This record gives sequence, C-alpha cells and structure tokens, in this order.
Amino acid sequence: MAAPPKVKRRARAVAGSANAARGTALYLDDRLPIARWLRPQLRKLFPSHWSFLLGELALYAFVLLVLTGTFLTLFYKPNPDVAYASTVEISLEVRGGLLMRQLHHWSATVFVLAIVAHLCRVFFTGAFRKPRELTWMLGVVLFGLVLFESFLGVSLPGDQLAMTGLRQAQGLLLSIPLVGTYLSAFVFDGAFPGQVIPRIFVTHVLLVPGILLAVVPLHALILTWRQKHTERRATAAGEQVVTGGPFFPYFAVKNGATALFTIGAIAALATFARVNPVWEHGAYDPGAHPVSAQPFWYFGVLDGAQRLVPGWEIPVGGFVLQPGLWIPPLVLTVFFGVLLLYPFLERRFTGDGDHHHLLDRPSQAPTRTALGVAVITFFTVLWAGMWVSPVPPDMHSAPGFPAPPPAPPALLTVPASTYETIILGLRVAVFVLPVAAFLVTRALCRRRSG
Repeated sequence: MAAPPKVKRRARAVAGSANAARGTALYLDDRLPIARWLRPQLRKLFPSHWSFLLGELALYAFVLLVLTGTFLTLFYKPNPDVAYASTVEISLEVRGGLLMRQLHHWSATVFVLAIVAHLCRVFFTGAFRKPRELTWMLGVVLFGLVLFESFLGVSLPGDQLAMTGLRQAQGLLLSIPLVGTYLSAFVFDGAFPGQVIPRIFVTHVLLVPGILLAVVPLHALILTWRQKHTERRATAAGEQVVTGGPFFPYFAVKNGATALFTIGAIAALATFARVNPVWEHGAYDPGAHPVSAQPFWYFGVLDGAQRLVPGWEIPVGGFVLQPGLWIPPLVLTVFFGVLLLYPFLERRFTGDGDHHHLLDRPSQAPTRTALGVAVITFFTVLWAGMWVSPVPPDMHSAPGFPAPPPAPPALLTVPASTYETIILGLRVAVFVLPVAAFLVTRALCRRRSG
C-alpha cells in the first residue's frame, strides 16, 4: 500500500498562518467587538460621482506633504545666517534633496488646489446645509490654515524672494496704528530680519501641522463617516434617493486608484517642472533689486489687491495712516468670516432649517450659484492685477560710485502710462464684473430651472 504524500512545507506554513490569523481575529473580537462595528462600516454607501474624490485628492496630497516635509526637516538649518545655504545644500548636495523639495512644493500646490475645488463643489451643490455645518466650518478653518502654512513654507528658504515677502509682511504690521511696532517686534524679535526664520520654522513644522493633523482627520474621516454622504439621483418614479456603492470593495478600490494617481501626478510634476530655484534668486541682500518672479498663485490675490488699492496716506495727529495697506487683508478677513458662517447666513435668509441629504444642482439655487460665481470673478480680477508690472526706472550712481546692477526683467512689463491704464481698468472691473457675473448667472440658472 502506497504511503500518503507528505504535506509540503509551504502548504503547512500557509495553513499555520491562516490559523494564527483566524485565532488572533477571534481573540480580539471576543474582547473588542470589532466585527460588530466593522461589518456595517464596510457596507456604508459612498457616492459614485468623481467630484466626491476631490476631498481624497487633498488628503493624499497632505500625506505626501507630511512625508516629504519630514525628510526636509532632517537637513534644513533654521538659523538666519545659514538658512539660505542649507536650502541650496539640500537642493544641490543632498542626494534626492531637490526631488524632495520639488515633491514638497507640488504637494502643497495640489493640496491647496484640491481644497479650493472641493470647497466649490460643496458650496455649489449645497452640501454644507444642515446637519453638516460643523464639517463645512472645519473645512474653512483648514483652508485658512493651509494658506498660512504655505506662506510660512515659501519664507523658510531665506532667499531674496522669500525675504522680500517677509519684508512686505513687516511693512503691513508696521502700518497698523499704535500697536504696529509692538507686533513687528514680537514677530521679528527686533529689527528685520531678527529671529523670524527660527520662529517661522517652529510654527511651520510643529504648531500648524499639529493643528492640521487634528483638523484633517476630524473633517475628512470622523464627521464624514458618522454622517450620510450627499448625492441626488432621480429614479423612474420621479423620486430622489441617495445612491452609491459600499466602502469595500467599491470605494476602497477607487480610493486606492486615487492615491496612486495623486502620488504619480505629483511625482511627474516634481520630476519635470522646476519650481522655486532658490540658487538663482540668491541670498537676501537688503540693497538688491527684488527677484524677477511673480508670487505663488495662492498669494497672487493679496498681491494684486495691494496693487489695485490706491496708495492713500491720511495724516492724523502726527501719524500717517495708510489704509491702502489694510484694505486687502481686511477684505480677506471678511471673506473668510462670511465663508465660515455661510450655512447659518443662508438658513437665515431662506428660512430653510430642514435636514438635507440630497444635493442641489447649481441651477436649482440661482442666488447661491450667482453669488459664488460673483465671488470667483472678484478674486480673479484681483489675481489678474499681479501679472503686469511697470518698466523699472533707470538707476544712476552718484559721481565716483560704481554703477548699480541692472534690475532683473519682470515677467510682463509695460510702460508706466500703460500700467496706470491697466490698473485703472482693473479697479473698475473689480466692482463691475462681479455684479455682471451675478446677474447673468442668476438669469441663466432661473431659465434653466424654469
């Protein structure tokens, strides 16, 4: 009689691992009822429309941002005297350093873009309404923190471009009556630049990321998971129902594909699109010309607004007030305040206090859609103001002194008279175009919904 074949070692290992995993799962489930909680969560419905993945796009960009930032922190020296040199060293000497800097920068850019797109999707579809007001407010706080964190990040290299931006920020602080000098001394620890680089480093690496690491999971996972997702779909009977697929495997597969796409797209941008070459900007020199570079796109609104506001000076009691410097930050402050409270403001004006789990089409809310388009038009006009600069005047030295170096050419320069005409046209457009966009959009929405 033939002996039974021996079980192969690999088969025994697989069977043993399966038994060990099963035993571990049963052990944990007896003490922590994981299966009872996990089963309904895996069957939770998630919407099928692609726009719902904009939030996940931002989430994975944030994860890559944290990972690359951790790498850069190991090599960056936050000393005002060597900050620029350490940034150049990371870029040109550390193996993989330039790629990590590029990945970090493009991750931040994609993160901000995804947040803006996600915010617009939520606003125009009415997904912020009751009972999701808290989720909306956390998203607005997250948006403001990310913009502030981006400003801190582009200031850390200590090059001419970064320090010029910090110099403008100090001028804004100094223009505040009575307390401006105290605020500037508190931030910069005395005269410019003082100890601003170490303070920015601590805030950029510890304080703001710590808040983000608390707000992002609360906004993207905890509150979202506890609430129903919003989607609208008309059935044959004319009813509107929430539809979608289960988290596993439907949404898990889409999430995995989104993560791979996000990381791959950012890696491609970091590999082929150069950005912020600090070695070309040079170290900070107070007497040198500013570098020929426009602000990063998420700061272009503030820079353009400062160009459009007239340079008013009002002498009061021996002081010269400069309200033109305050208007752009005040406009942004009011905007974020209204954005934060918008769910309650809309409920106040419409009287709609019902729970909403189905989305609106933009045409179903003409006033809200028109208001959103008007705000986008307003900020687009402000953003356009940063792209044109006047031709710099010729610089001449006093007799016996060497000639000053020529100013670097700006990206788009026009004669001074043409520049004044463009700025005047943008000043008119910033009031006219948003109103026109509001009226046209509301009329189109009413015609479409009617």
